[in-house]
Amino acid sequence: MNLTPDSKVLLQGFCEYITATHVAQMKAQGTNLVGGVDPGCGGQQRYGLPVFDLVEEVVGQFGGIDTTIICVDPYQVLDAALEAIASNIRQIIIISPGVPPLDMVELLRETEATETLIVGPNSPGIIVPGKILLGTQPSEFYTPGSVGILSRSTTLTYEIARELTNAGLGQSISVSIGSDAIVGSSFLQWLQILDEDEATKAIVLVGQPGGGREEAAARYIAEAIDKPVVAYIAGTQAPPVKHWRQTGTLAAVIGRDPDFGTAKSKLAAFSEAEVPVAERPSQIPELVKKAMK
Repeated sequence: MNLTPDSKVLLQGFCEYITATHVAQMKAQGTNLVGGVDPGCGGQQRYGLPVFDLVEEVVGQFGGIDTTIICVDPYQVLDAALEAIASNIRQIIIISPGVPPLDMVELLRETEATETLIVGPNSPGIIVPGKILLGTQPSEFYTPGSVGILSRSTTLTYEIARELTNAGLGQSISVSIGSDAIVGSSFLQWLQILDEDEATKAIVLVGQPGGGREEAAARYIAEAIDKPVVAYIAGTQAPPVKHWRQTGTLAAVIGRDPDFGTAKSKLAAFSEAEVPVAERPSQIPELVKKAMK
């Protein structure tokens, strides 16, 4: 991965998911935004960025692009991502929510064949505080440090960053993998990345009801992760019949454990893996300090 101020970053799309404020924050954090792509608007300037009609035109002018941030209509995400992959861009952040599941299935098949890393959809992206911001995470909540944040949530990710910052615990990296039903990268992939990252000394994993990602992460932590991990599961007080919009109702499969996808199941998995779990975000800093001793 290339997550440094030298990385060349492209913005695909200028819809409601990205604003001038987000672009300004990315630049202020050191992100090397080279341009944007908006078909039919080539030759214009938007948010201080030169606009091109095609991704290949950006590559032709600036050379290889490390990361693209996709902010287009959900039904245009697949085409935008495939265009980026065809131009040899191997890190893709998808801000747009609600990408059709079959589009994501097709995209994931392509990413496996090309070794492309996808973050999202429905993700505020990645921030390495003080070095680079790829997406819409509010940088004012972050400070450089050694705690990695790995989350399915969006705004809850910022809240936990603020709790850590207020407690004097800076962050090495914060990643939201996205909260749509089908996303590009998994907790397991990012746990491995953070476990190998020299700047990260502890990991905070943030989950929520729906699916089995947290249960898989708990097993992987017990088997393969050497660094201390603290978890937090949102929605533990939600009624059992509550359906979370972001994760859908794919858990309702005949023959599956009735607790599958519930907060109860996730808490049990982390307990079995001996991963400390905070009852509320404000408890996370103290658990992290204790785990790092």
